[in-house]
Amino acid sequence: MFGIVRPCRHRLGERLGAEWLAHLCGLCLALRGDHGQFARLVTNYDGLLVSVLTEAQADRDGAGRRTAGPCPLRGMRGASVAQGEGARLAAAVSLVLASAKMRDHMLDGDGLLARRPVAVAARRVAAAWDKAGHRTGAAVGFDTAVLVHAVDRQSGIETLAEPGTPLLTVTEPTETATAAAFAHTAVLAGRPGNRGPLAEAGRLFGRLAHLLDAVEDQAADAASGAWNPLTATGTDRVEARRLADDALHGIRLALRDAEFTDGRLAHVLLAHELRTSVDRAFGTSTCSHRAPEAYGPAPGGPYAPGGPTGPPPFPPEPPRRDRRGLLAGCLVWAGLACTCQMCCGTFEDPWSRERREGLCGQCDCSGCDGCCDCCSCCDGCDGCDGCDCGCSC
Repeated sequence: MFGIVRPCRHRLGERLGAEWLAHLCGLCLALRGDHGQFARLVTNYDGLLVSVLTEAQADRDGAGRRTAGPCPLRGMRGASVAQGEGARLAAAVSLVLASAKMRDHMLDGDGLLARRPVAVAARRVAAAWDKAGHRTGAAVGFDTAVLVHAVDRQSGIETLAEPGTPLLTVTEPTETATAAAFAHTAVLAGRPGNRGPLAEAGRLFGRLAHLLDAVEDQAADAASGAWNPLTATGTDRVEARRLADDALHGIRLALRDAEFTDGRLAHVLLAHELRTSVDRAFGTSTCSHRAPEAYGPAPGGPYAPGGPTGPPPFPPEPPRRDRRGLLAGCLVWAGLACTCQMCCGTFEDPWSRERREGLCGQCDCSGCDGCCDCCSCCDGCDGCDGCDCGCSC
């Protein structure tokens, strides 16, 4: 599961948190319903924004939700989940995005994909996801060719990039793809007047996604010799941050120009949580109640015990010796993936047998400033207009 908008449930509050999970489950179930269990692996946080935007513009008549049966993701409880054209558009976009991400890793020769047999199998999977995304997109009137063409153009642009090349030249294909996906939500919701503003929001969101991925991976890419947009174009972090802040401001302005039936969740995700994602990528905010990576509180939180630095963490436990073999671990991993146990709750690592927390439980609490309900007033206002949450949006 990947994506740059990974909201903290403490900040979302109970109501918006339940809505967010409904869209996440709806995307996952739409992938399973149209393409089988294996397709659920492409569920990602950014893809569900398409579902959120569609519902935010549509009339609230109850047709966009259904009751789903028990699932390990929800502790074997049923729930109301998103359904319909928004969820299917999100599934189509997620399939194509996952295919593009896999191809990118193949070009870079990352990990096991550097081995020819694995790369051949991955290429077939990526092609299958492209076809599946096209079928689902066509069913809701969206031509995924614009996404595929953007991916194809990306490699050529990267080949020609050199120091002095504008960074926005490199991010353009991603911007074009996300603009098309965001704009089509207005078509599905029957609000053609929103196509322009949402296309602009999508274009800037694509820019941010590309920028933040480059910022977060720059050190690792330099160590492995992989291509990175910032390094290739000679763009420093100061300029990258300026572009990111400009994109954030543009997204907020674009959202104000769109008409929503209920845009609270879309606003919180694309205004507040996206700002948090930028701060996280550039290392400009911390939180004292973030789940520690090892043991003890994470350093850096202004409210953490012991002051800004906090006490030194306890040493990690020694690694377990009863690890599963490769084949047995793969079988266990397949079972966990097919039942969504790797998404939420806790599960046993397929190979090391260590207890791990599901992806949905790994809250991104940066920017909370020691408060577990930062901007929770957005749960009861329309886009923060007139409320006192200090979001300046």
